[in-house]
Amino acid sequence: MTSPGSRDIVADNISQFLVVDGVRLEMEIWKGEGSPILLLHEGLGSVAMWRDFPARLAAVLRHPVLAWSRRGYGLSDHLSAARAPDYMHQEANAVIHFMDVLAIERAVLFGHSDGGSIALITAAYSPERIAALILEAPHVYVEQLTVDSIAATRRVYATTNLREQLARHHSDPDRVFWAWNDIWLDARFRDWSIEDLLPAIRAPALLIQGQDDKYGTIDQIDRIARALPHTRRLELVRCGHSPHRDQPRAVLNAAAAFLEEYGV
Repeated sequence: MTSPGSRDIVADNISQFLVVDGVRLEMEIWKGEGSPILLLHEGLGSVAMWRDFPARLAAVLRHPVLAWSRRGYGLSDHLSAARAPDYMHQEANAVIHFMDVLAIERAVLFGHSDGGSIALITAAYSPERIAALILEAPHVYVEQLTVDSIAATRRVYATTNLREQLARHHSDPDRVFWAWNDIWLDARFRDWSIEDLLPAIRAPALLIQGQDDKYGTIDQIDRIARALPHTRRLELVRCGHSPHRDQPRAVLNAAAAFLEEYGV
């Protein structure tokens, strides 16, 4: 494998498709030096839905930044079946395969919501491959607040222009929405938890949570902080489920300080 941040990966800012395990994935890269930062989007996210944040992250941190739409999202290949309760565990394996295809030995994982949970699972499965974690609104268990908000979003999708908004960023917004909504409201998913995996994580973690997040509470990052030996936290007032959109400057500043502190 090549060294992290090698020039064959990050020579230019490019948009392209990458095939991983036979799946065609939409991907974008921003150039930089050092360990790559891999962006793992939320449950309704995609490359495009990060907007200008990856470019700002690369400019501030000066690391290469890679974002991709996971299978079923954006312009990537569609899912071949409904999601199972262990879908985020499957996605964690896919992250390592993604790294292998690009010959990335170690990376920083920046995960948002579902992406934050996937980042934690990845760091537990392959601790030697993950240099650090930056987590926005991660889930480690299913809260009633989350279920209630996702159920309410089902009604929003049926009665507002949310479908049209998602169609700007996904080739099949209906598949994207129902795949996410159905699994989170599936009775089998109520017992989902990754707390048993947390002790295997060795990477330091920056935990970011908005105090007005309707999809999760501070208890999520409290549980992570109790299990991981090296954590820093950023709790943001007047901030919802997407800190990088609601308060990007605070997130960028915290990320820069965190990576400098841990020498990443």
